[in-house]
Amino acid sequence: MSEETVPQQGGSGQPKGLLQQMEELMAALNADLSALDADLQAAGDAQRWAVGEGQAG
Repeated sequence: MSEETVPQQGGSGQPKGLLQQMEELMAALNADLSALDADLQAAGDAQRWAVGEGQAG
């Protein structure tokens, strides 16, 4: 039996419930979105700075 066909199990040896899987996925998604938001804000700040510098000269 390959590893892909074995159901995921939690630390207690019991299969994870659907709610627990969804909570873990939502936590991972929130972390990814937070990182993306920070990247986009940093890029926007850099762009505003570059535009301001270009107009000042």
